[in-house]
Amino acid sequence: MIQWAWKSLFSRRGNLVSSALGIGGAFILVIFFSAVLQGEAVQVVAYPKHIKPDIWVMQKGVANMHMAMSFVWDWKADKVARIPGVKRVTPILYTNGIITTGGQRIFAFIVGLLPGTQQRAGPWEMVAGRQVRSAKETVVPDVFIRLAGVKLGDEVRITDKKFKIVGFSKGTFSSANAVLFVPFNDLQDIISAIGTYSYLLVDIKEGLDPKLMAATIRQQVEKVNALPHQEFIENDFSMAKQMGLEIIFMMTVICSVLAALIIGFTAYSLVVRKRSELAVIKALGTGNGRIFFAVVFQSGLITLLGFLVAVAFAVLVIPKVPALIPQLTLIVSSDTILLLGGIALLVAVAGALIPAYLITRLDPATVFYT
Repeated sequence: MIQWAWKSLFSRRGNLVSSALGIGGAFILVIFFSAVLQGEAVQVVAYPKHIKPDIWVMQKGVANMHMAMSFVWDWKADKVARIPGVKRVTPILYTNGIITTGGQRIFAFIVGLLPGTQQRAGPWEMVAGRQVRSAKETVVPDVFIRLAGVKLGDEVRITDKKFKIVGFSKGTFSSANAVLFVPFNDLQDIISAIGTYSYLLVDIKEGLDPKLMAATIRQQVEKVNALPHQEFIENDFSMAKQMGLEIIFMMTVICSVLAALIIGFTAYSLVVRKRSELAVIKALGTGNGRIFFAVVFQSGLITLLGFLVAVAFAVLVIPKVPALIPQLTLIVSSDTILLLGGIALLVAVAGALIPAYLITRLDPATVFYT
C-alpha cells in the first residue's frame, strides 16, 4: 500500500507541487506572524534591556515599563542613594505618546535625561550626530531617516513643543514604539512632573545580591517597588508579548485550518480519481486499516513538503526582510519551528480524515461498474 500511495501521489506532480506550495504558504504566514510578535516583543524592551541597572525602582504597584506610568518623589531617590551597598542612582523621566516628524505621526516612548546621565541612561549606540546637551534637543531612532525622511536639524513635535534632531540612535525602534531622548526639564514641563522621577536606575556594589538589595529598598523606602533587572525585563517582555498573543493565536488557527483544507481537498481528489484502484485493492482483501494508513502517509508527505517550504522561507527569506522594511524586527526561534512541526502533524492527520472515511465506505463491487 505504501508503494501504491507513493506512485499515485506522484502520478500528478502538478497537483502535488501546488498543494505543497499552498500548505507551505499557510505555514509561512504562521512563521511570519510569530516572527513579528517575537521580534517586536524583544525590540519593545530594547531600552531597559540595554540600560541594564542592577535594580529598577518605581512607583508601588508598577512592575514594568512598557505601556506603564510611574511617579517617584525625588526625595526617595536620595533615600535610596543613602542605603548601604548602593553605588549609584540614576533617575529618568518617562512617558509615551504620539510624536510628529516629517509628516508622520508615530507612537513613541520618550525618555527624559538629567545632565550628565546621557552615557548611563541614554542611547547605547549612535549612528549620526550626538547626544542631547541643551534644551529642546532630541535623539531619535535611525529608522526615522527612511520612515519619515528626516535629517539632522529637522524638528520633532511632542505635544505642542518642538525639538531639534541632534542625533540618530541605533536599535531604539519597533513598529509598536520608538524611543526618543530629550532633556529632563523639557519632558518635566510637558507632563507636569515637578519634583518626581519615573524610574530610578540603581547600581549596587560588586558582589551584592540584587534580589536582597531590592528587598532592602522596598523595606526602607515607602511606597516604591524595587525589582532586580532580570525580573523587570521578564515582566516587560511578558507584557509586550501578551498584547499580540490573541492575534497571533487567531492567525495560527486560521492558517492551520487552511492547510488542513488544502490537504483534505488534495487527498479527497486523489481518492475520487482512484476509486477503481481502491475498489480492486479492497476486493483483493486489503483491510481498511492498511488503506487508511496509505492515505495518512500521502497527507503526511504533502504536509512535510509544505513544512520544508515554510522552513526554507524562514531561514533564507525572513532574515532579509528588515533590510527592505527597516521598521520591522523579525525573529524566528527554534521554538517556533518546533511548534509549527507539531501543527503540521495535526494538520496532516486532520486532512486525511474525510478521504479515509470515504475509503471505509467504498464498496469493493464498485470495480464492476466504474
